[in-house]
Amino acid sequence: MSTRFDVIVVGAGPAGLTAAQQLASRGFKVLVIERGKKPGSKNVFGGRIYAHVLDRLYPEYVKEAPVERWVRRERVTFMTEDAWTTVDFETTKTEHRSFTTYLTNFVEWLGKKAESAGAVVVSEVPVDSLVIKDGRVVGVRAGNDEVYSDVVVVAEGINRLVLERSGLAPKLSPDIVALGVKEVIKLDKNTINERFGLDEDEGLAWVLAGYPTHYLPGGAFIYTNKEAITLGIVLYLKYGYQLDIPIYELIEEFRLHPLVKRLVKGGQLLEYSAHLTPVAGLNASPPNLYGNGYLVVGDAAGFLLHLGIIIRGVDFAMESGRLAAEAIIKAHDVGRYDAETLSIYGKMLEESFVLRELRTFRNAHKVLMEPRLYDDYVKLINKALARYFDVDGTPRRLGSTLLEAKGNITLLDLARDAIRVVMNL
Repeated sequence: MSTRFDVIVVGAGPAGLTAAQQLASRGFKVLVIERGKKPGSKNVFGGRIYAHVLDRLYPEYVKEAPVERWVRRERVTFMTEDAWTTVDFETTKTEHRSFTTYLTNFVEWLGKKAESAGAVVVSEVPVDSLVIKDGRVVGVRAGNDEVYSDVVVVAEGINRLVLERSGLAPKLSPDIVALGVKEVIKLDKNTINERFGLDEDEGLAWVLAGYPTHYLPGGAFIYTNKEAITLGIVLYLKYGYQLDIPIYELIEEFRLHPLVKRLVKGGQLLEYSAHLTPVAGLNASPPNLYGNGYLVVGDAAGFLLHLGIIIRGVDFAMESGRLAAEAIIKAHDVGRYDAETLSIYGKMLEESFVLRELRTFRNAHKVLMEPRLYDDYVKLINKALARYFDVDGTPRRLGSTLLEAKGNITLLDLARDAIRVVMNL
């Protein structure tokens, strides 16, 4: 294999493979280096992808991509040990807005797209660091080997060890990441449809808060696939020290909760996985998203939008990969890959939905780290409704019932938290 390429991509995830496919299809000699056994083998996420980016990149994806179900139902639940309150949204519209999938299968599909375009994908090779000479990235180092290129796209994900070892990013702080654990449970299609009230290709995206994380900041999720459901717990790492049991036991407790237990009854555990995920958006970004000879994309750049109810990462990753490719193409036309020339990447990010949305919700994680949202308010909602629906001849107005149930929450807390949520989420 040649030791020099036009572009080296570190990481075969959605961001890196999108950049590779876009560049290879334009005639660039591209090498993708992946430390997993194959593209997708080490990727972990909840299970949902928003499809608007795919409409532009791969117009035929509806027929080709490994879609499990199209999400047409959204559900939010506030859960305690023995009660739960649920908000359910459903639409009959059939537009392909988002879908559930296994990220391993989806990334494998993206890998085939990149290879078909001419990119070389090499697996089971961990990149140790970037090769930097005279202040410019000129390639990558893997063990005793060095491979050179005009520019490197860093798409290594949230565990950005390459950037850290190369002195281009600080170590991750617990304030900006969460730990997620996930189980995939096999159930037949008819059982899923019946238990979740779904039609043939319909999917459900469900988020839950409160009891699943022992009332600490974080939450749980349930996604429906064709013949399996995905259960997951996400806990803000900052509050991990307050957890009274190991996090892997949280998901078992969640699965055994009366609400969930009846939904997974008779299911077979197929998969267990865990992964760090960025929850602070741009606050998790490295100091620079581009520099002399390199660009940073996807999770490594902090491009994940976490709004509690809505969590998006793959669409941001793929769009950043596409924009990185466009920036490299423009730099190639100029004949330079220095920071000044590659700054076009930053300008294109500013004009795209990536930075527009991430900047709009820049303080969302600060609001979502408020423990009251997962403890006091979850308990208040369920306690108030339990009292209101308990008919025993005692008159109960909704307002007075809420005041009785509010516990330690002051009216000032209620007002202040309501304003913060409305202004930042």
